[in-house]
Amino acid sequence: MENNNKPEFLFDKVNYKILLVGLAVIGLGFILMSGGGSEDPNVFNGEELFSFRRIRLAPTVVLIGFGITIYSILKNPKK
Repeated sequence: MENNNKPEFLFDKVNYKILLVGLAVIGLGFILMSGGGSEDPNVFNGEELFSFRRIRLAPTVVLIGFGITIYSILKNPKK
């Protein structure tokens, strides 16, 4: 008798693709949060630091990325 020990992955190929998309969206959110610094440490630029992009948009994008990642983990490919 032949014993075919084929490696079995935890997730399906679709799950890994969705997971990579979720990680890319999380990375995009953190990139959107970056910046806003000043060349002179004695100068505080509040308008650039507290902009819509850094306070509202970037955290929303990160949370959407976490949601996509959680969906990829919970998705059952057998159905």
